[in-house]
Amino acid sequence: TKHVIKNILWTTAKNFTVERGRQQIEELISTWDIHESWLHRSEFLEEEELKDSKRYHYRACWGIPTRRKPIPQATASVYFVIAISKFKPDTTPVEVFYRLESSRLIRRPEQCQFREKWLEDIIENKIACTERL
Repeated sequence: TKHVIKNILWTTAKNFTVERGRQQIEELISTWDIHESWLHRSEFLEEEELKDSKRYHYRACWGIPTRRKPIPQATASVYFVIAISKFKPDTTPVEVFYRLESSRLIRRPEQCQFREKWLEDIIENKIACTERL
């Protein structure tokens, strides 16, 4: 069976605001198949001016708090970029990319379904690294 990649309808360049971008990232995250024990918070980081586009950088920081450890031992971050072309019409939807904190691989939401295992791997690696120290 073919796995369906979930995505959302992204706002157009002319309707984009920093807060709208954060809301849409939250909307995208809500389509991800992640267990309810995972909690996250998203935040705007910075605006970057490039020759051909404006890029807006965001981060969603993930963890699994428990009753015994309300502050998670480690967290995993997913970094998002919303790009607005300076050459395309302002009625064009924004472009969205994301990457995991431990990876340089850039993913597009419409091409790749997010996997909870990626967050688990980051946290397991951080905990293992901390224990070795």
